Amino acid sequence: MRAKITYLVTAAVLVFYFVLVGSRSVMLIQSGTLLTVTFGVAVLILPVIGIWFLWKNTQFVRRANQLAAELEAEGGLPVDELRRTPDGRIDRDSADEVFARRKAETEAAPDDWRSWFRLAVAYHDARDTPRARRTMQRAIALHDGRNIPA
Repeated sequence: MRAKITYLVTAAVLVFYFVLVGSRSVMLIQSGTLLTVTFGVAVLILPVIGIWFLWKNTQFVRRANQLAAELEAEGGLPVDELRRTPDGRIDRDSADEVFARRKAETEAAPDDWRSWFRLAVAYHDARDTPRARRTMQRAIALHDGRNIPA
């Protein structure tokens, strides 16, 4: 729940920032000189890109949560079997062991979104966020009936 609240607060702050920057861009454009119009248009591009990026990330998180809920309903969510250090961090060797099992599971069933979802969780536990994200995107695509290249 804390992660959802943090995400919502961050998104709200970003939207506020986008509106603020966008209004300043419009003010620059309305001033009418070549320099301010050019600068205003250039500055207006930043909130547009930011809104697109925020929208894509929100869609990704929403779809990943839907897959997690579906997998939980099936009883297929990965069990947290990771050892932790005294300060609560995941033990690297433990994460590597679980990752090896998840990778073998995915290689055995490459068209099963469930195995890709569990592999994405293993990547995340191993602190490999870029691969975790790509793997989760593959799980989402397979769930939706789209096959994306590896």
